[in-house]
Amino acid sequence: MTLVIFDVDGTLVDSQHHIVEAQRRAFASLGLAAPTRAQSLSVVGLSLTEAFALLVGADGPVDALADAYKEAWTELRHETGFAETLYPGAAATLATLKADPSVTLGIATGKSVRGVERLIATFGWSDLFETIQTADDHPSKPHPSMIERAMSETGFDAGQTVMIGDTTYDMDMAKAAGVRAIGVAWGYHEPVALLASGAERVVGSFGDLLAALAR
Repeated sequence: MTLVIFDVDGTLVDSQHHIVEAQRRAFASLGLAAPTRAQSLSVVGLSLTEAFALLVGADGPVDALADAYKEAWTELRHETGFAETLYPGAAATLATLKADPSVTLGIATGKSVRGVERLIATFGWSDLFETIQTADDHPSKPHPSMIERAMSETGFDAGQTVMIGDTTYDMDMAKAAGVRAIGVAWGYHEPVALLASGAERVVGSFGDLLAALAR
């Protein structure tokens, strides 16, 4: 029996254009120069306050940026060109894993509960995940709280659990919780960084991910 926990942004969902533009608008609303695209994507996976603290410093307008980002994100959901989409193979992989009676699925994400609920409605995920952990109820990654709560809710131990993610924050969180970590190469951090943070391997496709989980 295995608990497979997925990160969302950069792992299942390609939201990079949405994220970068929401950050740009948030910074512009406060009269600040926006971070580069690379800087914007480097903090994906952290809670908003942690992410903006890294971008502007802990003494900067972190809370104001977080509020402005949320407003911009809501605006973008109603504009063309910024829709969040699943990565190729994500839907089929989730369906395959859900059909396996030995697998239980979970989510651990820096998104809010409301953000995850929108994705569940958009992609028809209502029956997929047995445990969903968000930034609303936990310290920011890489704190192990999300994984620990997921295991507690589902009855799995660390030896039965694997974290799937695209950032070093995901890998570090897995390591802190004592669970396996598999990185994906299509997200926001480089494979070499994922391996350095404790990924047992980095896969290049969802097909490779299924093979890695089978092993």
